[in-house]
Amino acid sequence: MNTLPHLPTGTVYGTLLNFRREHALWAPRMNEAPYKAPPQAPVLYIKTANTFTSSGHGIALPRGVAEVDVSASLGLVAGEGGAIFGAVLFNDVAIPHESYYRPPVKFRCVDGFLGVGREVVSLDAIGGLAGLGALSLELRVHGVLKQTVSLADLVRDAATLWNDVNAFQSLRPGDVLMLGTDCLEDGTRPRAKAGDAVEVSATGFKPLVNVFVGEQP
Repeated sequence: MNTLPHLPTGTVYGTLLNFRREHALWAPRMNEAPYKAPPQAPVLYIKTANTFTSSGHGIALPRGVAEVDVSASLGLVAGEGGAIFGAVLFNDVAIPHESYYRPPVKFRCVDGFLGVGREVVSLDAIGGLAGLGALSLELRVHGVLKQTVSLADLVRDAATLWNDVNAFQSLRPGDVLMLGTDCLEDGTRPRAKAGDAVEVSATGFKPLVNVFVGEQP
């Protein structure tokens, strides 16, 4: 049996502003420059291959960074013919920064800054796309629950997001589309520092665990 940890084989796309709470917090500023209007299509960013970190492996904080944002997310994995093959847990890590609407790559694509779940779970195993909508993701730091993320709170549900993205770009087999990450009530995200063990879990998935460490000399 193959015991190698799962890592994405294609491009991983993140989605911004796809949870109702954060969308509502940013809505008053969406008419400001440079866009001067709310986004009409999904707002995407890329998590580059250097960010991928398997579950069970450490994530190093860059020198001078005391804490990072940690975020539970679920990724849809593309199969053949543009269909959704399955889903995988992620911990989308970023250096805290003021503007989430226009996220600088240097804060999101740091080495190791995407914790990747242990396996891709088939849609059938979790009740199909309808089952995804009933899922909740939990994020814990040292076993203490810091956030519960309900996929019922998406602006675009899984099927709608998948179709809207595929309307302007083709997702190839192995590509992954994250559904987005939610914020806390004050608009921030849970934080982790060196020594913290962060776990992302959901029913039907093996927990994703990464320990954050200080930058190695």
